[in-house]
Amino acid sequence: MKIAILVDEPRVSYLPGEEGLSEDLQKRKTVKNLKEVLSKRFECSLIKADKDIISKLQKKNINLVFNLCNGIRGETKQAQIPAILEFAGIPYTGSSILGHTLALNKNYACKVFKGSDIPTPEFLCIYGKDDLMQLRDRKIKFPVLIKPCDEGSGRGIHQDSLVYDFRSLNRKVQQELRLYNPPIMLTEYIKGREFTVGILGNGNNLEVLPIIEISFEALPDGLAKFYSFEVKSNYADKTIFRCPAPLDNELKINIEKTAKKAYNALNLRDYARVDIRVKNDTPYVLEINSLPGLQKGYSDITKMAGACKLGYEGLIFKIVENAINRYKQTSEQKVI
Repeated sequence: MKIAILVDEPRVSYLPGEEGLSEDLQKRKTVKNLKEVLSKRFECSLIKADKDIISKLQKKNINLVFNLCNGIRGETKQAQIPAILEFAGIPYTGSSILGHTLALNKNYACKVFKGSDIPTPEFLCIYGKDDLMQLRDRKIKFPVLIKPCDEGSGRGIHQDSLVYDFRSLNRKVQQELRLYNPPIMLTEYIKGREFTVGILGNGNNLEVLPIIEISFEALPDGLAKFYSFEVKSNYADKTIFRCPAPLDNELKINIEKTAKKAYNALNLRDYARVDIRVKNDTPYVLEINSLPGLQKGYSDITKMAGACKLGYEGLIFKIVENAINRYKQTSEQKVI
Protein backbone atom coordinates (compact mmCIF):
# COMPACT_ATOMS: atom_id res chain seq x y z
CA MET A 1 0.00 0.00 0.00
CA LYS A 2 1.32 3.45 -0.96
CA ILE A 3 0.87 6.38 1.40
CA ALA A 4 1.82 10.00 0.61
CA ILE A 5 2.48 12.50 3.39
CA LEU A 6 1.03 15.67 1.92
CA VAL A 7 2.31 19.06 3.09
CA ASP A 8 1.85 22.63 1.92
CA GLU A 9 4.20 25.59 1.96
CA PRO A 10 4.95 26.79 5.50
CA ARG A 11 2.70 29.66 6.45
CA VAL A 12 4.48 32.86 7.45
CA SER A 13 2.74 35.58 9.47
CA TYR A 14 3.22 39.30 8.89
CA LEU A 15 0.77 40.41 11.59
CA PRO A 16 1.80 42.78 14.39
CA GLY A 17 3.48 40.83 17.16
CA GLU A 18 3.70 37.71 15.01
CA GLU A 19 6.03 38.87 12.22
CA GLY A 20 8.07 36.13 10.65
CA LEU A 21 6.33 33.33 12.55
CA SER A 22 6.72 30.22 10.43
CA GLU A 23 5.37 26.69 10.79
CA ASP A 24 8.31 25.28 8.82
CA LEU A 25 10.41 23.78 11.63
CA GLN A 26 7.50 22.04 13.33
CA LYS A 27 6.27 20.67 10.02
CA ARG A 28 9.68 19.32 9.04
CA LYS A 29 10.03 17.54 12.39
CA THR A 30 6.50 16.15 12.07
CA VAL A 31 7.17 14.82 8.57
CA LYS A 32 10.36 13.13 9.79
CA ASN A 33 8.48 11.51 12.68
CA LEU A 34 5.62 10.36 10.44
CA LYS A 35 7.83 8.95 7.71
CA GLU A 36 9.83 6.91 10.20
CA VAL A 37 6.64 5.30 11.52
CA LEU A 38 4.67 4.84 8.30
CA SER A 39 7.64 3.36 6.42
CA LYS A 40 7.56 0.38 8.79
CA ARG A 41 4.34 -0.87 7.16
CA PHE A 42 3.79 1.08 3.95
CA GLU A 43 5.59 2.45 0.93
CA CYS A 44 5.78 6.05 2.05
CA SER A 45 6.64 9.26 0.14
CA LEU A 46 6.54 12.99 0.81
CA ILE A 47 4.68 15.25 -1.62
CA LYS A 48 4.25 19.01 -1.50
CA ALA A 49 0.80 20.35 -2.38
CA ASP A 50 0.70 22.68 -5.39
CA LYS A 51 -1.39 23.17 -8.53
CA ASP A 52 -0.15 19.83 -9.91
CA ILE A 53 -1.03 17.83 -6.83
CA ILE A 54 -3.60 15.54 -8.49
CA SER A 55 -1.25 14.46 -11.27
CA LYS A 56 1.59 13.93 -8.77
CA LEU A 57 -0.54 11.61 -6.64
CA GLN A 58 -1.98 9.74 -9.60
CA LYS A 59 1.46 9.28 -11.18
CA LYS A 60 2.71 7.61 -8.00
CA ASN A 61 -0.47 5.47 -7.71
CA ILE A 62 -1.03 6.68 -4.14
CA ASN A 63 -3.62 4.68 -2.20
CA LEU A 64 -3.98 7.03 0.76
CA VAL A 65 -2.92 10.59 1.56
CA PHE A 66 -1.83 11.41 5.09
CA ASN A 67 -3.00 15.01 5.00
CA LEU A 68 -0.99 17.62 6.93
CA CYS A 69 -2.09 20.63 4.87
CA ASN A 70 -3.30 23.66 6.82
CA GLY A 71 -3.75 25.77 3.70
CA ILE A 72 -2.19 29.16 3.11
CA ARG A 73 -5.01 31.67 2.73
CA GLY A 74 -8.78 32.08 2.65
CA GLU A 75 -11.63 31.56 5.10
CA THR A 76 -11.75 27.81 4.46
CA LYS A 77 -8.06 27.12 3.90
CA GLN A 78 -7.95 23.80 5.75
CA ALA A 79 -10.77 22.47 3.57
CA GLN A 80 -9.08 23.21 0.23
CA ILE A 81 -6.89 20.09 0.00
CA PRO A 82 -9.72 17.75 1.12
CA ALA A 83 -11.88 19.32 -1.61
CA ILE A 84 -9.23 18.68 -4.26
CA LEU A 85 -8.69 15.10 -3.07
CA GLU A 86 -12.41 14.35 -3.01
CA PHE A 87 -12.77 15.79 -6.50
CA ALA A 88 -10.03 13.41 -7.69
CA GLY A 89 -11.39 10.45 -5.70
CA ILE A 90 -8.19 10.06 -3.65
CA PRO A 91 -8.69 8.82 -0.06
CA TYR A 92 -7.12 10.85 2.76
CA THR A 93 -6.83 10.94 6.53
CA GLY A 94 -8.64 13.42 8.72
CA SER A 95 -11.78 15.46 8.48
CA SER A 96 -13.80 16.30 5.41
CA ILE A 97 -14.42 19.64 3.71
CA LEU A 98 -17.39 20.27 6.01
CA GLY A 99 -15.60 19.25 9.21
CA HIS A 100 -12.57 21.46 8.62
CA THR A 101 -14.71 24.40 7.50
CA LEU A 102 -16.92 24.29 10.58
CA ALA A 103 -14.04 23.78 13.01
CA LEU A 104 -11.94 26.58 11.54
CA ASN A 105 -14.81 29.08 11.55
CA LYS A 106 -15.46 29.66 15.25
CA ASN A 107 -18.66 31.57 14.53
CA TYR A 108 -20.37 28.62 12.85
CA ALA A 109 -18.80 26.10 15.23
CA CYS A 110 -20.31 27.91 18.22
CA LYS A 111 -23.69 28.13 16.48
CA VAL A 112 -23.59 24.37 15.95
CA PHE A 113 -22.62 23.81 19.58
CA LYS A 114 -25.51 26.00 20.77
CA GLY A 115 -27.93 24.21 18.47
CA SER A 116 -26.71 20.85 19.75
CA ASP A 117 -27.06 21.76 23.45
CA ILE A 118 -23.30 21.67 23.94
CA PRO A 119 -22.10 24.22 26.54
CA THR A 120 -19.98 26.92 24.91
CA PRO A 121 -19.21 30.51 25.98
CA GLU A 122 -21.74 33.19 25.03
CA PHE A 123 -20.54 34.92 21.90
CA LEU A 124 -21.17 37.79 19.54
CA CYS A 125 -20.00 38.28 15.94
CA ILE A 126 -18.76 41.79 15.17
CA TYR A 127 -18.81 43.07 11.58
CA GLY A 128 -18.47 46.73 12.61
CA LYS A 129 -18.42 48.89 15.74
CA ASP A 130 -22.23 49.32 15.66
CA ASP A 131 -22.55 45.60 16.47
CA LEU A 132 -21.05 46.28 19.89
CA MET A 133 -24.39 47.74 20.94
CA GLN A 134 -25.71 44.17 21.04
CA LEU A 135 -23.42 43.41 23.96
CA ARG A 136 -25.88 44.63 26.58
CA ASP A 137 -28.82 42.84 24.95
CA ARG A 138 -26.92 39.56 24.98
CA LYS A 139 -26.05 39.99 28.67
CA ILE A 140 -22.39 39.19 28.08
CA LYS A 141 -20.37 40.49 31.01
CA PHE A 142 -16.79 41.74 31.09
CA PRO A 143 -14.11 40.56 30.79
CA VAL A 144 -14.56 39.33 27.23
CA LEU A 145 -12.13 37.75 24.79
CA ILE A 146 -11.66 39.10 21.26
CA LYS A 147 -10.31 36.78 18.58
CA PRO A 148 -10.35 36.21 14.81
CA CYS A 149 -13.16 34.04 13.56
CA ASP A 150 -11.12 31.84 11.21
CA GLU A 151 -7.61 31.47 12.63
CA GLY A 152 -6.00 28.67 14.63
CA SER A 153 -2.88 27.92 16.71
CA GLY A 154 -3.37 31.00 18.87
CA ARG A 155 -2.96 33.42 15.98
CA GLY A 156 -4.54 36.77 16.76
CA ILE A 157 -5.15 35.94 20.42
CA HIS A 158 -2.87 38.19 22.48
CA GLN A 159 -2.76 39.36 26.07
CA ASP A 160 -4.65 42.52 25.11
CA SER A 161 -7.36 40.36 23.52
CA LEU A 162 -8.86 39.99 27.00
CA VAL A 163 -10.61 43.30 27.67
CA TYR A 164 -12.29 44.59 30.81
CA ASP A 165 -14.23 47.67 29.71
CA PHE A 166 -16.13 49.08 26.73
CA ARG A 167 -13.47 51.63 25.73
CA SER A 168 -10.76 48.95 25.50
CA LEU A 169 -13.21 46.69 23.67
CA ASN A 170 -13.97 49.30 21.03
CA ARG A 171 -10.27 49.99 20.45
CA LYS A 172 -9.37 46.29 20.18
CA VAL A 173 -12.26 45.50 17.85
CA GLN A 174 -11.25 48.31 15.47
CA GLN A 175 -7.71 46.94 15.43
CA GLU A 176 -8.86 43.37 14.74
CA LEU A 177 -11.21 44.42 11.94
CA ARG A 178 -8.25 46.01 10.15
CA LEU A 179 -6.21 42.82 10.39
CA TYR A 180 -8.64 39.94 9.95
CA ASN A 181 -11.64 38.89 7.91
CA PRO A 182 -14.92 39.99 9.51
CA PRO A 183 -16.64 39.01 11.64
CA ILE A 184 -14.48 39.31 14.73
CA MET A 185 -15.48 36.97 17.54
CA LEU A 186 -16.34 38.34 20.97
CA THR A 187 -16.77 35.63 23.58
CA GLU A 188 -17.57 35.37 27.25
CA TYR A 189 -14.39 34.65 29.23
CA ILE A 190 -14.72 31.39 31.13
CA LYS A 191 -12.61 31.60 34.26
CA GLY A 192 -11.73 28.07 35.29
CA ARG A 193 -9.53 25.05 34.70
CA GLU A 194 -8.48 24.44 31.09
CA PHE A 195 -8.23 21.06 29.38
CA THR A 196 -7.56 19.69 25.93
CA VAL A 197 -9.09 16.40 24.84
CA GLY A 198 -7.80 14.15 22.05
CA ILE A 199 -10.34 12.03 20.19
CA LEU A 200 -9.74 9.22 17.71
CA GLY A 201 -12.34 7.48 15.53
CA ASN A 202 -15.60 8.05 13.71
CA GLY A 203 -19.29 8.16 14.57
CA ASN A 204 -20.12 6.00 17.56
CA ASN A 205 -16.69 4.34 17.54
CA LEU A 206 -14.71 7.01 19.40
CA GLU A 207 -11.72 6.71 21.72
CA VAL A 208 -10.75 9.49 24.14
CA LEU A 209 -7.05 9.78 24.91
CA PRO A 210 -5.75 10.76 28.37
CA ILE A 211 -6.88 14.34 29.00
CA ILE A 212 -4.32 17.14 29.42
CA GLU A 213 -4.84 19.94 31.91
CA ILE A 214 -3.12 23.19 30.93
CA SER A 215 -2.29 25.19 34.05
CA PHE A 216 -1.24 28.84 34.04
CA GLU A 217 -0.59 29.07 37.78
CA ALA A 218 3.17 29.58 37.29
CA LEU A 219 2.84 32.52 34.88
CA PRO A 220 4.37 35.80 36.08
CA ASP A 221 2.11 38.28 37.83
CA GLY A 222 0.54 40.71 35.40
CA LEU A 223 -0.10 38.12 32.68
CA ALA A 224 -3.70 37.08 32.08
CA LYS A 225 -4.12 33.36 32.72
CA PHE A 226 -5.08 32.08 29.27
CA TYR A 227 -3.30 30.57 26.27
CA SER A 228 -2.36 33.78 24.45
CA PHE A 229 0.22 34.05 21.70
CA GLU A 230 2.67 35.58 24.20
CA VAL A 231 2.22 32.68 26.63
CA LYS A 232 2.74 30.09 23.88
CA SER A 233 5.79 31.88 22.47
CA ASN A 234 7.55 33.26 25.55
CA TYR A 235 6.37 31.34 28.59
CA ALA A 236 6.27 27.72 27.50
CA ASP A 237 8.47 26.85 30.47
CA LYS A 238 5.92 28.45 32.80
CA THR A 239 2.96 26.58 31.32
CA ILE A 240 2.25 23.35 33.19
CA PHE A 241 0.84 20.34 31.34
CA ARG A 242 -0.63 17.56 33.47
CA CYS A 243 -1.37 14.31 31.66
CA PRO A 244 -3.42 12.48 32.66
CA ALA A 245 -5.24 15.45 34.18
CA PRO A 246 -6.09 15.09 37.89
CA LEU A 247 -9.87 14.72 37.68
CA ASP A 248 -12.51 13.03 39.76
CA ASN A 249 -14.35 10.33 37.84
CA GLU A 250 -17.63 12.24 37.45
CA LEU A 251 -15.99 15.34 35.95
CA LYS A 252 -13.75 13.20 33.72
CA ILE A 253 -16.77 11.38 32.29
CA ASN A 254 -18.59 14.69 31.77
CA ILE A 255 -15.62 16.23 29.91
CA GLU A 256 -15.24 13.15 27.70
CA LYS A 257 -18.97 13.05 26.92
CA THR A 258 -19.02 16.76 26.03
CA ALA A 259 -15.89 16.49 23.86
CA LYS A 260 -17.26 13.51 21.91
CA LYS A 261 -20.60 15.25 21.37
CA ALA A 262 -18.82 18.37 20.04
CA TYR A 263 -16.58 16.23 17.77
CA ASN A 264 -19.56 14.57 16.14
CA ALA A 265 -21.58 17.80 15.99
CA LEU A 266 -18.97 19.26 13.61
CA ASN A 267 -18.79 16.03 11.59
CA LEU A 268 -15.11 15.48 12.37
CA ARG A 269 -13.27 12.36 11.28
CA ASP A 270 -10.38 10.12 12.30
CA TYR A 271 -8.81 12.45 14.91
CA ALA A 272 -9.10 15.92 16.43
CA ARG A 273 -8.48 17.87 19.64
CA VAL A 274 -11.18 19.62 21.70
CA ASP A 275 -10.31 22.61 23.95
CA ILE A 276 -12.45 22.94 27.06
CA ARG A 277 -12.70 25.13 30.17
CA VAL A 278 -14.63 24.03 33.24
CA LYS A 279 -16.71 26.45 35.30
CA ASN A 280 -18.96 25.26 38.15
CA ASP A 281 -18.36 21.64 37.04
CA THR A 282 -19.71 22.42 33.54
CA PRO A 283 -17.33 21.76 30.61
CA TYR A 284 -17.53 24.59 28.06
CA VAL A 285 -16.20 23.83 24.57
CA LEU A 286 -13.98 26.71 23.46
CA GLU A 287 -13.04 25.38 20.01
CA ILE A 288 -11.87 22.29 18.16
CA ASN A 289 -8.66 21.77 16.22
CA SER A 290 -9.63 19.49 13.33
CA LEU A 291 -6.00 19.11 12.21
CA PRO A 292 -3.92 19.00 15.42
CA GLY A 293 -0.15 18.90 15.23
CA LEU A 294 1.59 15.51 15.25
CA GLN A 295 5.15 16.41 16.20
CA LYS A 296 6.38 13.60 18.45
CA GLY A 297 6.62 14.60 22.11
CA TYR A 298 5.71 18.23 21.38
CA SER A 299 2.16 18.35 20.05
CA ASP A 300 -0.57 17.85 22.64
CA ILE A 301 -2.19 14.84 21.04
CA THR A 302 1.16 13.02 20.87
CA LYS A 303 1.69 13.72 24.58
CA MET A 304 -1.70 12.13 25.24
CA ALA A 305 -0.77 9.04 23.22
CA GLY A 306 2.52 8.85 25.09
CA ALA A 307 0.64 8.78 28.40
CA CYS A 308 -1.14 5.54 27.52
CA LYS A 309 -0.28 2.21 25.93
CA LEU A 310 -1.00 3.58 22.45
CA GLY A 311 2.25 5.55 22.17
CA TYR A 312 3.29 7.72 19.22
CA GLU A 313 3.59 4.87 16.75
CA GLY A 314 0.21 3.48 17.78
CA LEU A 315 -1.35 6.93 17.35
CA ILE A 316 -0.16 7.28 13.76
CA PHE A 317 -1.22 3.78 12.76
CA LYS A 318 -4.59 4.31 14.49
CA ILE A 319 -5.25 7.43 12.39
CA VAL A 320 -4.46 5.46 9.22
CA GLU A 321 -6.60 2.55 10.40
CA ASN A 322 -9.52 4.88 11.12
CA ALA A 323 -9.31 6.34 7.61
CA ILE A 324 -9.05 2.93 5.92
CA ASN A 325 -12.04 1.55 7.84
CA ARG A 326 -14.05 4.67 7.05
CA TYR A 327 -13.47 4.29 3.31
CA LYS A 328 -14.29 0.59 3.42
CA GLN A 329 -17.73 1.54 4.75
CA THR A 330 -18.53 4.05 2.02
CA SER A 331 -19.08 3.80 -1.72
CA GLU A 332 -18.50 7.52 -2.38
CA GLN A 333 -14.84 7.03 -3.26
CA LYS A 334 -12.71 4.11 -4.31
CA VAL A 335 -12.12 1.63 -1.50
CA ILE A 336 -8.50 1.33 -0.45
